Amino acid sequence: MSPRAKKKPSGIVTFVGAGPGDPRLLTLRAIEVLAEADVVVADEATLRQVLFHCKSGVEVLDPVTGDDGELLSAVARAKVVVAAARSGRQVVRAVAGDPCVDQSVIDEVTAVAKAKIVFEVVPGVPVSTAVPTYAGIPLHPTKGSGGVRVLDMAEGTIDWATVGSVEGTLVLRGALDSIAEIAQELVAGGRKPATPVAVTINGTTTEQRTLVSTLAQVASDVRAAKITLPAVVVVGEVVAQRDTLSWFETKPLFGWKVLVPRTKEQAVTLSEQLRSYGAVPHEVPTIAVEPPRTPQQMERAIKGLVTGRYEWIAFTSVNAVRAVRERFEDYGLDARAFAGIKVAAVGEATARALVEFGVKPDLVPSGEQSAAGLLEDWPPYDPVFDPIDRVFLPRADIATETLVAGLVELGWEVDDVTAYRTVRAAPPPADTREAIKGGGFDAVLFTSSSTVRNLVGIAGKPHAVTVIACIGSATAKTAEEHGLRVDVLAPEPSVSALAEALAEFGTARRAAMIEAGDPVTRPSERRPGSRRKAK
Repeated sequence: MSPRAKKKPSGIVTFVGAGPGDPRLLTLRAIEVLAEADVVVADEATLRQVLFHCKSGVEVLDPVTGDDGELLSAVARAKVVVAAARSGRQVVRAVAGDPCVDQSVIDEVTAVAKAKIVFEVVPGVPVSTAVPTYAGIPLHPTKGSGGVRVLDMAEGTIDWATVGSVEGTLVLRGALDSIAEIAQELVAGGRKPATPVAVTINGTTTEQRTLVSTLAQVASDVRAAKITLPAVVVVGEVVAQRDTLSWFETKPLFGWKVLVPRTKEQAVTLSEQLRSYGAVPHEVPTIAVEPPRTPQQMERAIKGLVTGRYEWIAFTSVNAVRAVRERFEDYGLDARAFAGIKVAAVGEATARALVEFGVKPDLVPSGEQSAAGLLEDWPPYDPVFDPIDRVFLPRADIATETLVAGLVELGWEVDDVTAYRTVRAAPPPADTREAIKGGGFDAVLFTSSSTVRNLVGIAGKPHAVTVIACIGSATAKTAEEHGLRVDVLAPEPSVSALAEALAEFGTARRAAMIEAGDPVTRPSERRPGSRRKAK
């Protein structure tokens, strides 16, 4: 056989347990193979958490539904996977929970093995244990015996009365269509009608909700709560421990949809902090960055930087770093051009952008991360120790004069150069605008007066039920001028302090609801007709 006639080698199929829903619960091995995947085969529910770790451009295939709209069998699903692998690509078949817990997935693995395709199985966090953990329910009984038994509610061959006659914890998975019949049969088998039951939907995500009931009441409570999604149901005395051990749904901002008027790049640290409080951040850029109208000033400053005109260069934003870096690239320069020049950064985010550029800043504020904080640590000009008295300050066209005035007062000459212009961003999508005006967001964080003006300008005024959080008094004043009531004011002008202040507000709000005996709801879950007036 000639070399040209050789068959193209098949790719590898990796069955990945995608866990219960939170993309951060995937194993390190799962993240590795997802990052290398050419093709991902996953249903819609699982796809959401695995795409978080995939490279851009990965091909996505639906293994569940055929061309006629019918659900595919395990063998038919395996054919989709095998066909993709035989093209020589790296294929990931992602499944909920752990692959070896679901018999239909095991059937898929068997079919792939019979097709002589190289495969690997990466375990995942099982849904049946992770969801109760996130609901604050330990599974092992504290007293009695019987252990833990996991069952599928859709399994038609289960004798539920016999199951009810055995002590221990029951974990039931699946649709709730037959919950009334199952509860009745468990009671008929010997379980007490007052046995606690917990029903959790959207487990391990910020949309998680848990209903606590009893075997006697669970069917009517599920109907009253209008729960229609598949759920994880825990039956047993262990449910009572939720009052003490609930840790996820009790986070300060659990499930809150928080509007962050910044780009994703600018909001990375802030959004991650919000997620740690249980919130769901939604970034909406309110400004766009454009080059200066007259680039000659920037060109002269870059030339002066290379020729030794400056003792310092001060960066007051990530955008300023980006603007200088882009101009460096235009001129064929790199970080070595900063040799002999002292570099200052207004805060940690700007410092990180410099490090990515290859420049380690000499000065970052030890206290407040702002122009004022930078001035607190900036040394005065000393003609003995400073051979040059000039500072290069690349900034936005709308920057305040605080830093320039402070440096001049310290004895420095400042070249205040417009490195970029800030203009109002394009309006967000229609559904986002509607959510802003219609009360779809629980809170909005304003980090400057311009974010207030620009957000209102491109998307409209936030609804009266939305909690308004501002980074400082000037921003709060602008918000009030636009008819908004400010609920949260950061104790210091930093985005970290702003997020923490919002979390403290959420904690106090939750405590007040519990003390009043009211159900704990988010601001957007307002009662019909309830509105809040601005001061």
